This record gives sequence, structure tokens and C-alpha cells, in this order.
Amino acid sequence: IQGGLDVRALCHVTGGGFTENLPRVMPEGLGCQIVRGSWSSLPVFEWIQEAGGIAEDEMLRTFNCGVGMVLALPPEDAKRCVEGDGALEGAVSIGEVKSGIGGVEYV
Repeated sequence: IQGGLDVRALCHVTGGGFTENLPRVMPEGLGCQIVRGSWSSLPVFEWIQEAGGIAEDEMLRTFNCGVGMVLALPPEDAKRCVEGDGALEGAVSIGEVKSGIGGVEYV
């Protein structure tokens, strides 16, 4: 992206899913509010959930559900990543960094 990005945190979502990985990159007092359904999940995750009878919270705790990398950016940089000519291919906004959450909250 032209002009660069002010990356505040970067998280590779691997084993441990969102619930365990995102808090590792957040400073004390900050957490993440993730909006369920804000990204397109791959069919394989739907199949795993249905075939295994796995609850959605457990899916988000265990798998990345199709989101491999999360960037924490100031709102203006986040908007540049997902909209307009300079948008990053495949980038979507999935939530916000919030104070007082202390982990990951799903809404």
C-alpha cells in the first residue's frame, strides 16, 4: 500500500485459532472484538464443523476458519486496506481492538 501502514500488531492465526493467538499480540488492557461472519469461510471449515458436530466457539478457538493473518491497524489504515484502488487482495475488516476486553470477544 502506497504510503505504508502503521502496523500495531501482526498475528498468524494457527493452532489455537483466534481465541488463543490474538491475545498474545495485544498489549495488556487491550483485546479484540471479532465480528462473526465478517469474512467468507472456506467450505472445508463448514464440513469439519458439521461432520464433527463442533460448536462455533470451539471452531474459532481451534481453527483459523479461513483467516490466516490478522493485522491490527489504526482505523484509517484498515480502511485503506479493504477499500479503493490500493486495497489488499482478499483483505477484510473482521473486528476492532478494544480496551477492557482482555482477550477475544465474538459479536
